[in-house]
Amino acid sequence: MISFENISKFYADGTVAVDRLSFSAPTGKITMLVGPSGCGKTTSLRMINRLTEPSSGNILLNGQPAADMDLVKLRRKMGYVIQNAGLFPHKTVQDNIAVTALLNGATRTAARKKALGLLELVGLSLTMAERYPWQLSGGQQQRVGVARALASDPEFMLMDEPFSAVDPVVREQLQDEFLRLQGEIGKTIIMVTHDIDEAMKLGDQVAVFRPGGRLAQIASPVKLLNEPQDAFVADFIGRDRGYRKLSFDRIPENISLTKEPVIAPGISVSEARALAGDNAWLLVVENECPLGWYDVTQNKITVDPEDINLGSTFAPKNGTLRQLMDSVLSSPCQRGIVVDEHQRFIGTANIEQVFSLSHSRAVR
Repeated sequence: MISFENISKFYADGTVAVDRLSFSAPTGKITMLVGPSGCGKTTSLRMINRLTEPSSGNILLNGQPAADMDLVKLRRKMGYVIQNAGLFPHKTVQDNIAVTALLNGATRTAARKKALGLLELVGLSLTMAERYPWQLSGGQQQRVGVARALASDPEFMLMDEPFSAVDPVVREQLQDEFLRLQGEIGKTIIMVTHDIDEAMKLGDQVAVFRPGGRLAQIASPVKLLNEPQDAFVADFIGRDRGYRKLSFDRIPENISLTKEPVIAPGISVSEARALAGDNAWLLVVENECPLGWYDVTQNKITVDPEDINLGSTFAPKNGTLRQLMDSVLSSPCQRGIVVDEHQRFIGTANIEQVFSLSHSRAVR
């Protein structure tokens, strides 16, 4: 556990970066620090490993004051991940990962062997071991940065906006991979982010900072959405809190899905119309996987792939009500597409079903 006890940080010019901060990050859980720019998130993180020294108060690591620990030993107990990974450009991927294990006394052979295992753990191919950072994509570099932080098997991990420098698609992939990884390793993690959606997705608890380095509220994502402490927290979380709540409710296993008639690209439009009946839209599938919706009222001869509406998202069967709602809302016919783990079509759900499910969860 990492505990902040009345921690403050101020500078000679009178600037208060952190003001009497108190909270605990539970063992084996992810605590997210979020808030507007300049609110003290990164300063708070840096005070844990004493890259920045507190002006007053105590930080306890499993009950022991960090201020009393040997500085080198303190930092070697912690993994530290930053934006853009911070990799050594002259070292290979394998040697970058091995660095922290070497610093903690491992032999070169053991450290490099461990690096290979961590490569696989973070979802990278062993063929990348001999590449250099400049030969990797941004997302791959961030994975290497996480692997390096884990190489010394640290008790704690500190992460400063580790996924902010990559594009949204890669960021979502990294977040999903990170949650999978945390499920395996169960580290005590404090992560800084400026993205409230990222905080809600990754955090077991979320600490919302207000300007002036003060803690506005710390709670589970669900409690923050249901019971924001004050107007600042409510505004910071956003006005779409009701929609965000759907992220924490799973699609029920017994949901009644409609098994739609489907068509394949290239069939005649007249045949498609016969299948559609009173519906204007039919789902196009290929190799059992949905492509999108086709408007059978078009004056065409065959179902051309170029005429398929590709705007719909697909909700995984074990996904969330938010994903199902998004699939419904992104559909031109308000029918959400549900797929299995192999992206094969299972059935559709309509907006009334999602509303009914969300209402039943809300009144429990």
